[in-house]
Amino acid sequence: MKRIFIPFAALALSCGPISAESSAGTDQIDIRPAIERMFPTLVRIHVVMEEGSGGRMKKQQGSGSGAIISADGYVLTNHHVAGRGTRFLCTLSNREEVDATLVGTDALSDLAVIKLDLSTRRNPEEPLAVATFGDSDALQVGDVVLAMGCPGGLSQSITRGIVANTAMIVPRNQISMKLDGERVGELVRWIGHDAVIFGGNSGGPLVNLAGEIIGVNEVGIASLGGAIPSNLAKSVAAELIEHGEITRSWIGLEPQPLLRRGGDGKGALVAAVWSGSPADEAGIEAGDYITHYNGEEVPDCHAPEDLPVFNAMVLETDPGTEVTLKGLRRGEAKSWTLTTELREPTLAKESEARSWGLTLRNLTKVSALERRRDDTHGVLIDSVKNAGPSGQGKPPLRPDDIIRKLNGEAIETVAAFEAFTDRFTSELSEPAPVLVEFERGPESLATVIEVGPELESQRPRTADKPWLGSTAQVITDDLAKALGVKGKRGVRLTSVADESPAGRAGLKPGDLLLKLDGRVIPARRPEDQGVLPELIRSYPTDAEIEFDLIRDGEPMKLTVQLEARPDPDSGPADFKDDRFEFTASSLSDSQRRLASLPESGVLIEKVEANGWAALGGLIAGDIVLEINHEAVPSLDKLKETLLSFRKSQPRSIVLFVQRGPRTLFLELEPRW
Repeated sequence: MKRIFIPFAALALSCGPISAESSAGTDQIDIRPAIERMFPTLVRIHVVMEEGSGGRMKKQQGSGSGAIISADGYVLTNHHVAGRGTRFLCTLSNREEVDATLVGTDALSDLAVIKLDLSTRRNPEEPLAVATFGDSDALQVGDVVLAMGCPGGLSQSITRGIVANTAMIVPRNQISMKLDGERVGELVRWIGHDAVIFGGNSGGPLVNLAGEIIGVNEVGIASLGGAIPSNLAKSVAAELIEHGEITRSWIGLEPQPLLRRGGDGKGALVAAVWSGSPADEAGIEAGDYITHYNGEEVPDCHAPEDLPVFNAMVLETDPGTEVTLKGLRRGEAKSWTLTTELREPTLAKESEARSWGLTLRNLTKVSALERRRDDTHGVLIDSVKNAGPSGQGKPPLRPDDIIRKLNGEAIETVAAFEAFTDRFTSELSEPAPVLVEFERGPESLATVIEVGPELESQRPRTADKPWLGSTAQVITDDLAKALGVKGKRGVRLTSVADESPAGRAGLKPGDLLLKLDGRVIPARRPEDQGVLPELIRSYPTDAEIEFDLIRDGEPMKLTVQLEARPDPDSGPADFKDDRFEFTASSLSDSQRRLASLPESGVLIEKVEANGWAALGGLIAGDIVLEINHEAVPSLDKLKETLLSFRKSQPRSIVLFVQRGPRTLFLELEPRW
């Protein structure tokens, strides 16, 4: 996985006092014991992830790093490596490949835990090497650290550096960094270090000389790396392993650093209070100073680096706890009592509504408040496929619209939206209109969207046309000169199908066709490529024609008996598989003969970017010969086989395809 990179030329970063003892003589320090202890625990993580974009959940592949933290196979990594993953394959330090599953993820701390499926190991009983955690609070600027991981998806590697900063955050007013709606740096203060890290190092451990994890590498800022402190990572990992999620509190206020001209201001300055939140109901106002949280003193927040300390006090409180905050308002001492609430994610996870061409989210408390709404009723549109049903409405639906009703039925959640869609489309054979009532900012709008099954495209039958059965290139002036026929016009044959009028007449690749029935073939420029086919189409299907041509420098004449172009194979013209996201078509007899294609197989016309087929390596132009070692003689067979997989849901599907003159096997691994 690519690390988060902030392209600053320079950063002014605060840091603690430098330890002369720890920074001296680093070149003589023996790092081998730490490597021997930690290196066997490293894991390279290959992941297929999904993200809503353009009205669909798009798949992409990535890689990152992690470390084994338990004997039963739990692996610690970043949320931005694994949090959106649907398929995981891990490579251990001995290059053994092992399947894994997502245990839990936390965008706010950018940490995630996956679990190795030990049954997929070569020797499931073989013990795993396990990493241990060190104390990140004990780190000092100048301490030697080792960054371990798998940069660029390569084998495990290591770089060495020193701690440059023990409380590094994104500089104020420089850049906004968010992961799935969560602000990076709200909770985490990174360990800054200069051990070189690259894309793919994300999730890998930062290690001290004792061979212990003292950080989890997350970002690259200028020439420095940033690691999540191990004390935070250890507690988050333990909660994810036990519960699969992180539970935190929310009180509905946002702090900021003290103003330089803040007078007697102490603690943290309240920048905003959300309407209806516990802080609002307790009477806290913007401009108040919070000096104590539930009996604990809040350090004076003179810089952004200080805010995560106060945020952690709130976030780490159990939801539903009654707490007391003390502070100042215009120099007067104040006290507020409130009960904390469960903190929801800022953004809910997306869902795909394929028949609508949308990706959707539920509204959370914060996402509703950010849109000045009093409740979370409705469905938030995350992305729209412009050419899809919702993008073609009048007016079209747009990202950030909130759907409130469908055909007069109130829709409060994504589950209700999906239930309506299932009921509405269950008996449809073609799309039908749905009245959609939605909010766009302060406006309440309505539109009509055609929703239902996609109609299979049918190619109309065309009138019979004559067929030559060859392909050709134009004889340009330069080509004519090089071929020794300077000043001549016409075409040069590039291929001839054996069982075709051209093949039966004796035409061959390399023949220079100059005249047709005594008339010069007026092709001279590259854009004249269609001249010969157009001339052939002007004849009856059973016409006899004569070419004047040159073969191997010798002029000659050949007579060709035209015939009607062969019909495509019977059956459907094409089939679009919306699970694997590709379109296939039947190969006509003419295509097979002209390109010397196999008698069995179907042609891949289109492969959707970031779909399961694309991730497996399938490309347009491939010819599918077999699926799971069973021949695919027709489009009907392909359709039957693919639809059957929706019931059996195999772990992987193997395609045997022809690509040009070669054949190869492709493995598709869908998420059912």
